Amino acid sequence: MAVVIPSNKTVTHYKGLHLYHADLSNCSMRVRMTLEEKGLPWESHHLQILKGEHLTPEYFGINPNGLVPTLVHDGVVIIESNDIIDYLDGKFPEPALKPVDEQQLIEMHEWLRIASSIHLSAVKTYIYAIKLAGKMRKSDEEKKRYRELQKNEELLAYHAKVSSEEGITAADLDAAKKILKDCFDKVELALNQHEWLVGDQFSLADISWIPLHFTLIGADYDFAAYPKITAWSNAIRQKNCFKQGVLKWIKAF
Repeated sequence: MAVVIPSNKTVTHYKGLHLYHADLSNCSMRVRMTLEEKGLPWESHHLQILKGEHLTPEYFGINPNGLVPTLVHDGVVIIESNDIIDYLDGKFPEPALKPVDEQQLIEMHEWLRIASSIHLSAVKTYIYAIKLAGKMRKSDEEKKRYRELQKNEELLAYHAKVSSEEGITAADLDAAKKILKDCFDKVELALNQHEWLVGDQFSLADISWIPLHFTLIGADYDFAAYPKITAWSNAIRQKNCFKQGVLKWIKAF
């Protein structure tokens, strides 16, 4: 579990559940959905990512990667969305969002791992290329500020690329499309075998993957070849956790 010791000690005094999040962040959607599915009260700390509200010393003092979401629970800081939803299900086990069967539990964690692994290389790359092309460039002052705050080498390299003059190349986009196709082929196959990603129980696996589907739809990704995924998505859209955790926060894509 990705627990961090914050240098910004303000949050260590927080009581209850506090979430730093952003509306269109698919990682934030996962956590909001989990909180809503469990009916948990939580305090919102909403950040406007496109305005750079996460790029401050104060926020980097809470999350050393400067990313959303960050959960603070009774002063304990947890980062990384899939770690957060796993943590929440452990601390607040009703309703259960993990299968009891050991093999299915392994499968669920593998779905979470894959969703995390394709975040930069495929999901963000595709969305940036299709929806935000030319909008990710930063001024020299913004680049300097980011370099001063960010210590994660992978994130530094990625954002240097997407904010450069060249930006995301056609080769980058093609690679992202291949990764997404391979992954959604696997999702479709799983949903051909059972109602949800892992057996017949709505689980953290579904919560981890539905925001990817939602944000990719917003970037015109074509799911026409995936009827099972479409049916699965439509079923989740009827759930209150989706309405409150996703649609409530999305004004426009």
